[in-house]
Amino acid sequence: MSKLQQLISCYKKNNTNKSTSDEETFIGAIDEGTSSTRFVVFSTKTNKLIASHQINTTNICLNEGWVEQDPEDILLKVKETIAVTCEKLQEMDIPISKIITIGVTNQRETTLVWDKFTGKPLYNAIIWMDIRTQSIVERYLNKKIPNCHTLELRKRHLQVKCGLTMNPYFSVFKLIWLLENVTEVSEAVKQKRCMFGTMDSWLIWTSGRQPAARGPDAARESIKY
Repeated sequence: MSKLQQLISCYKKNNTNKSTSDEETFIGAIDEGTSSTRFVVFSTKTNKLIASHQINTTNICLNEGWVEQDPEDILLKVKETIAVTCEKLQEMDIPISKIITIGVTNQRETTLVWDKFTGKPLYNAIIWMDIRTQSIVERYLNKKIPNCHTLELRKRHLQVKCGLTMNPYFSVFKLIWLLENVTEVSEAVKQKRCMFGTMDSWLIWTSGRQPAARGPDAARESIKY
């Protein structure tokens, strides 16, 4: 069970009130974006927004072109938005147990690495707009690739394998930067305890029992799988 599942389970156990309509159920959604984190709850009966809470996120810019966020801070903010939204539902006499599922939408190419045994981040999340990997992309573009005699063909070489061009935007180049520049990450890889994923993978991490990522997020990593 992930940390988020534990939080929701706790609220469900502590809320035994009956809904005004036994037929009405609700859907929760975690919206973890670049500038804010929010949790929203919709009615499956009316499709209307019932309750929500939103918190701004903080960017860390250590150098020009670098954009990072603290993974643990993001997780705490997700938990807080869920907690406050659940309190709003309780004030409306809506049992938390009526939330039948929770979805996740998030900043997709943002890259995270963490220790699979401790669950602790090995570095800050590198945000999708971060351009520190431009030199890595150029390094690969300057390599000799069979049948790719122009820059445009080399840019599209990766696209044949995974559907994406060579661009700092995508996760694989962020991962390469982490491996080459962060000792904690390279050591964790050698010891087979490094986990890599996008923001959704981090939020629903279940200590290895059920590693997962949304298809649209995994498709933005530039990794052939």
